[in-house]
Amino acid sequence: MSEIIVPRQFRGPPVTANGGYICGVLSNAVGGRGSAMLRSGVPLDVPVTLTPGEDGSVVLSNAEGQPLGSAKPAADDAIPMPPTPPTVEEARRYQAASRFAQKSLHRGCFSCCIEREDGEGLGVHVGQIDGAPLGTCAGLWTPHANFANPDGTMPDEITWAALDCSGSMAWWVKTETPVGLLGTMAGEVLVKPKAGETYVVVAWADRVEGRKHFAGVALFDADGQVMARSGQIWIGRPPGAPPYQMPPVTANA
Repeated sequence: MSEIIVPRQFRGPPVTANGGYICGVLSNAVGGRGSAMLRSGVPLDVPVTLTPGEDGSVVLSNAEGQPLGSAKPAADDAIPMPPTPPTVEEARRYQAASRFAQKSLHRGCFSCCIEREDGEGLGVHVGQIDGAPLGTCAGLWTPHANFANPDGTMPDEITWAALDCSGSMAWWVKTETPVGLLGTMAGEVLVKPKAGETYVVVAWADRVEGRKHFAGVALFDADGQVMARSGQIWIGRPPGAPPYQMPPVTANA
């Protein structure tokens, strides 16, 4: 067993950890190419326990022994192949036109909040790609040196966090409604992104099975090489849930 502590900087909801970050931590523990399932919010600034299983899996638990999440090596079909990415300048335009460039999907979230200072959060957000199926979106991410390893590359859990919320945004663009919480994220980092370089994020809404909303999110360099990719399952809001107020869309969005 080993203990980990998630600092408050890496929050998603106000009092729990960012889902993509935690999925990255869990997948690192099974070799890097993993499929992580979130069962409950992971608390911030307190120790939680990572326990290996006999089948190569790991389980994350709180101080009371309650399972918070788990991970196992990812199956081939859990990580979808991404579509062809737009150029950096095209992605910059789609990102700027996104409703999430005007108001964060989740205020304060490490992955997507645009109100957090550069180098304190990631601020990743995406917008619809012109001419692509509805819910196929793109944006940019320029990793900050504050998060870098000594060699200037990003730790995998930071890259996983950068891939997180864009899958939810893709579904919001497709359906004009939020899909709820991240349930499962499978992924791999093929080439570690470097601080100061600009990458294209592509997210696409895939299919629905009951309340499960499947999405993919991938990261590309300026030449179109896949750096990282993920498959996600977002758990839709239950029937009868109160309506959610959409972020406003500006006149030029």
